[in-house]
Amino acid sequence: MKDIFKIAVLVSGGGTNLQSIIDNINSGYLNCSIEMVISDREDIYALKRAEDNNIKTYVLDKNTYGESLSDEILKIVEEKVDLIVLAGWLSHLKGNLIDRFANNIINIHPSLIPSFSGKGMYGIKVHEKAIEYGVKVSGCTVHIVDSGMDTGPIILQRAVPVLTEDTAETLQKRVLVEEHVALLEAIKYFIENKIEIIHRKVIINS
Repeated sequence: MKDIFKIAVLVSGGGTNLQSIIDNINSGYLNCSIEMVISDREDIYALKRAEDNNIKTYVLDKNTYGESLSDEILKIVEEKVDLIVLAGWLSHLKGNLIDRFANNIINIHPSLIPSFSGKGMYGIKVHEKAIEYGVKVSGCTVHIVDSGMDTGPIILQRAVPVLTEDTAETLQKRVLVEEHVALLEAIKYFIENKIEIIHRKVIINS
C-alpha cells in the first residue's frame, strides 16, 4: 500500500487557506496529511487552526532567524514531506530548501501573475494596486516556488471580474474564494502525480 502523501503548510497570518486544506482533507477530497504547519510569526490565528486539528506546529520567527530561515525550515521538513505549500506565507525562501524541494514547493498569490507580483506585493496591497491601475479582471495564481519572488512556473490561475464599485477589500474577498478552489486543485494534482514541468510550462496530465 502506498504511503499517504504528506505536506507541510507555511503560514504568516490568519490561515483561511490552511483551514480550507484541513476541511478538504477531512471531507476526503484531498488524500493527504498535513504533517506540520510552520509560521514565521508568533501568535497568528493559523497556528490555532493547526493546534485545534492536532497538527504539529513550529514557529521560526523571521526576525530571529533572518537569512537562515530557509535552512531552518529545511531541517524540519527534509525527508518528512512530499510537498511544501505556502498558504499566506510572506517570507522569501531560498538556498538549499529550494534546491532540495525543486518543483515541490507551491505558492498561492492573489493576482494574475505577472501582474501585481514581486517584492512588496502581498495581502491587501495587491488588490489596492489592481484597483488603482483600473484592471477589469484580477484573480489568483498557484505557482511553483523558485529562488525569485513570484517568478516560478504557473500551475493554474482563476480569474474574477473587477467591478466598478469594488474596493480593495471587496475584491480581496472575491479573490479569496477562488484562492481556496485553486490551491486545493493544485495540491490534488500533486497528490495524483499529474504535474509535469517542461522549462516554464506546467502540463497537467490526465
